Amino acid sequence: MSHFTHIETRFQNLFYLEKALNKLDIAHTRQKEMTKIGDSKSYDIDINLRISQSNGYDIEFCWNGKEYELVADTSFWEQRDSITGFINNIAKQYAGEVIIGESQKT
Repeated sequence: MSHFTHIETRFQNLFYLEKALNKLDIAHTRQKEMTKIGDSKSYDIDINLRISQSNGYDIEFCWNGKEYELVADTSFWEQRDSITGFINNIAKQYAGEVIIGESQKT
């Protein structure tokens, strides 16, 4: 039985999150999710990131309206680091990418 855990992060910028994952050699794919806005004909398009695992229980970073949260079934975690270690490693790299990227803006 799957029990998905949603873990809040401070990752708010998809560009820097993807750069961090790339620098850490964490393979991922983009997943588009369309959400209808109320009764209108308009849709909101969110881009989530999926990290595949060999057991089929993938990890996702999903946009919740304010940040990308980590969504995973912790019973089927296959990464070499613990969940906390995994997030901490990404957070360190993400922070570095934000600092470098923002400092280069004029």
